[in-house]
Amino acid sequence: MDRTVSQIINKALDGGMLTLEEGVELLKWDDLSDEAAAVRLAGRRFSDELLPKAEIHGQVGLNTGLCPADCKFCSFAASNKVFTEPAEEELETVVDYARLLEEAGSNAVYLMATARYDQEQFLAYGRACADALGGKVPLIANVGDFDHDYAVELKKAGFTGIYHAIRLGEGEFTRLPVQQRWDTIHAAQEAGLLIGTCVEPVGPEHSLEEIVEKTIMTREMGARFSGAMRRTPIPTSELAVHGAVAYARMATIVAAVSLITGTNVTGNCTHEPNQLAAFNGANLLWAEVGSNPRDTKDKTEDNRGWTVARCAELLEECGLEVLEGPSAMFA
Repeated sequence: MDRTVSQIINKALDGGMLTLEEGVELLKWDDLSDEAAAVRLAGRRFSDELLPKAEIHGQVGLNTGLCPADCKFCSFAASNKVFTEPAEEELETVVDYARLLEEAGSNAVYLMATARYDQEQFLAYGRACADALGGKVPLIANVGDFDHDYAVELKKAGFTGIYHAIRLGEGEFTRLPVQQRWDTIHAAQEAGLLIGTCVEPVGPEHSLEEIVEKTIMTREMGARFSGAMRRTPIPTSELAVHGAVAYARMATIVAAVSLITGTNVTGNCTHEPNQLAAFNGANLLWAEVGSNPRDTKDKTEDNRGWTVARCAELLEECGLEVLEGPSAMFA
């Protein structure tokens, strides 16, 4: 095996922070090479040490529609014209979804809405779900950008943290400036909200430098988890021509992300759930109900969405023990 790869892996396992160049070195090898196999094995061992038990987080999608943020990889994007009429879930339905996810074993429950969803209504949904969950598991917000005052309101409503990412192609294939995304993350942290993030959505056209650069950004956020998600092609999107990254490649990327983010980021997610990534270092999967930005159906549980039980079975097949009770990542 290449000596440089071995040295970089050992540096990461010893707690060293990898550079952009070192991260690229981990990812430049063919996925069937000894070097890539070593990266995957190290990523798995490192993830297991940082978080001995895997987690499953459940997400409730609140609405669909022609979102003006127009992220080209999203089924809600105005230009993709998947959901031509806006629709949203009733409060009672969302609360039932949240309760069912918790009862099924979700370690955290997320509420997700499009970028321009009414902020006051989202807070009302959050308060109702927080009351229903009774503090049993953390409630996480996955919403558009916001300021410090709104971050404080999210905290008061019962949210423990947020999911927020600076996506690949941010500001180019989205109408959201990179600095605006950073401002939201900083506002959340100042209000006492924890951050979950991811390197996403990864497409075949993205360079190794882009992927590693975004990975280092997630490390700099002080996030509770990072990881990697491949882009699911939306048929009407201009990005569909590129197709999707093979899960074999994603397994190597997920493992490398764990090594690059280091000891300060305990969780390592992947999406959509798959055995290759889970066996090679991913210790967080998502179950989904309601709307889904990777789906063309308004009820993802009838199409792409995974259940908590299905996620648990996959993790156990990969030799991972699943945590029972509240998330350790958002403790």
